[in-house]
Amino acid sequence: MRLECRKVYVDVSLDVTKDGRVRPRRLRYEDGSIYVVEQVKDVRHAESTKVGGIGTRYTVVIRGHESYLFDENGKWFVEAKVAS
Repeated sequence: MRLECRKVYVDVSLDVTKDGRVRPRRLRYEDGSIYVVEQVKDVRHAESTKVGGIGTRYTVVIRGHESYLFDENGKWFVEAKVAS
């Protein structure tokens, strides 16, 4: 079985500080599951090489696993793994 990725747009709850910094707190996946962002490790402008798209890439920790969460001009997505 091979794992591939697809772009999945998600709802994101976030905090915005008075100086304009954005911190994602939770995301709601397409099946309705809610995931808490435990930590934001890095924020940078980057491209998703797995599913396409470019924007602000947040390296986040969710359920103890590091993952990328992208803000593509106000539309948030993750690189979801799917078996093929």
